[in-house]
Amino acid sequence: MKPSIENIASGSIQALEVETDFTLLRLDNAEDRDVLAQYPVKQGLLQVHCCLKGNARFLYNQGAYAMEVPAEQSLLLYNPQTTLPMEVVLAPGTRMLSLLIPIRSFHALFSAEADTIPFLNPDYKDKKYYQQNPISPSLSVVLSQLWNQHMHPSVIQLYHKAKVYEWLSLYFNRNTDPQAEQCPFLVDEDNLGRIRRAKEIVIERMAEPPSLKDLAAEIGLPLKKLKEGFKQIYGDSVYSFLFDYKMEMARKMLETGKYNVNEVGLKVGYSTASHFIAAFRKKYHTTPKKYLLSLAQPGR
Repeated sequence: MKPSIENIASGSIQALEVETDFTLLRLDNAEDRDVLAQYPVKQGLLQVHCCLKGNARFLYNQGAYAMEVPAEQSLLLYNPQTTLPMEVVLAPGTRMLSLLIPIRSFHALFSAEADTIPFLNPDYKDKKYYQQNPISPSLSVVLSQLWNQHMHPSVIQLYHKAKVYEWLSLYFNRNTDPQAEQCPFLVDEDNLGRIRRAKEIVIERMAEPPSLKDLAAEIGLPLKKLKEGFKQIYGDSVYSFLFDYKMEMARKMLETGKYNVNEVGLKVGYSTASHFIAAFRKKYHTTPKKYLLSLAQPGR
């Protein structure tokens, strides 16, 4: 059922101008009930929505159609033929950051690589486009920094601009090969199931993952097919995927406040704190201790 207009909580949306017609929205439902938040969006704007926490339900056609965006998921929207005003139901405790970008401004950022962005392809110029993706660990950190920033007013706009551009670069740093889903390997359900099992195995045994040779033997695929298939499905090599997964798990464990740095390192497979700290710094460009201190800042 569509919430009534009276359910809109004051202050649930904060709009910040990054550049002309380039807007960063901060949506926060601190209520103990669902909140309907609305924001007018002009035609020709690209929308990027990232749900940090909780659940957001986007409503269209007077509430006749709804699209769910749960925590740690993103939604990309573009429709050159009509306006797509934001009308979103925020579950209690939901936090979301959104970008509204003129398509011309966005195109200028990727002019040299425009063909790698599906909706910038000339074939899509008059077509609507939407895509849902999980938020990557690296992007999650940038979004957290945007949400929890405590910068001096004199530099806040510059900080927002820098972080928004970092957001966009990380968001579109993915495998956008339009032929990927047409690969014969991917339509083979048996091989697909084996690759998914490989992912489950390395996650289950992240503290002591098997070698690629042993993993291939366990799932019953040649080593070459394991490497190619994993890359095609998950966009990365087996060990790069596992590294990202371990760092994201470590980051979430640190955020709970239930574990110290040594305990987190051991749980994700590092025998010494120094190795874990080095890995965390490599991924997030900060140490676990400094990350914990940033979480403890007022206003989080």
